[in-house]
Amino acid sequence: MDISVVVPLYNEEESLPELSAWIERVMVANNFTYEIIMVDDGSNDKSWKVIEQLSAKDDHVRGIKFRRNYGKSAALHCGFEDAQGEVVITMDADLQDSPDEIPELYRMITEEDYDLISGWKKKRYDPITKTLPTKLFNATARKFSGIKLHDFNCGLKAYKNTVVKNIEVYGEMHRYIPILAKQAGFTRIGEKVVHHQARKYGVTKFGLNRFINGFLDLLSVTFITRFAKKPMHLFGALGTLLFIIGFCAAAWIGVEKLIAVAHNLRAPLVTNNPYFYIALTCMVIGSQLFLAGFLAELVSRSASDRNVYRIEKKI
Repeated sequence: MDISVVVPLYNEEESLPELSAWIERVMVANNFTYEIIMVDDGSNDKSWKVIEQLSAKDDHVRGIKFRRNYGKSAALHCGFEDAQGEVVITMDADLQDSPDEIPELYRMITEEDYDLISGWKKKRYDPITKTLPTKLFNATARKFSGIKLHDFNCGLKAYKNTVVKNIEVYGEMHRYIPILAKQAGFTRIGEKVVHHQARKYGVTKFGLNRFINGFLDLLSVTFITRFAKKPMHLFGALGTLLFIIGFCAAAWIGVEKLIAVAHNLRAPLVTNNPYFYIALTCMVIGSQLFLAGFLAELVSRSASDRNVYRIEKKI
């Protein structure tokens, strides 16, 4: 199979027939063998009924239905697991991503040997309340990751099948798939300017909480990709350093007291010295960081079920 199109969706019943027909036209015109995997992320409208109708008419359309809303990352994870195509294309279901971009994305992956191509919505039709936070987010992501992409969170992306099978997308990590791919050893990451359209149906799912969570997740993915396998390297080193600083400071305060006593000099009580409490605090925090590293090391060696989702139906 040439292409798997993975479409995560939530309450997009109006746009699905038009999107499916548009993808079909592009695939037929280019003689691609393909599948469309629509992942219903717990919609409370008639999205799943529409997917069932589309699948009944066209055997290229497949569907996965979650029992509840898990988020876009969960939908992509399950879609990636089922994808069979040589190239995997992801796009949003709101018709803001154009299926007409698929042939060029496919060519860049297969002929130019990119591992991942990320879309860049250079000209956007979103309100400033969405575009401004997006620009700030992308600038921060570039700085943290070293990957020179203009639009990390663009839903329209293309991957080699081996990429999606070797990365784990969970939580809200769909924003950072290029970073996850790079950390997995897939360094051929490119970018393509793609056409962006105004939303035709429904309402945007973007909110202030997603903007805030995006930056928190960036810190999370930076830590995970660097220290997930060896958390003791970070926590243990910081904890040991703080403990040694605190211990040396406390020892020096004690030595000063003993020297003063030996020379019959008047010296204040150790507990009246503010540096004693600073030293004690460093030792306590250092011990806590060391224990945190030890516990994180134990957790990292245990099996994780973070990507287990309750799937109600599959077609």
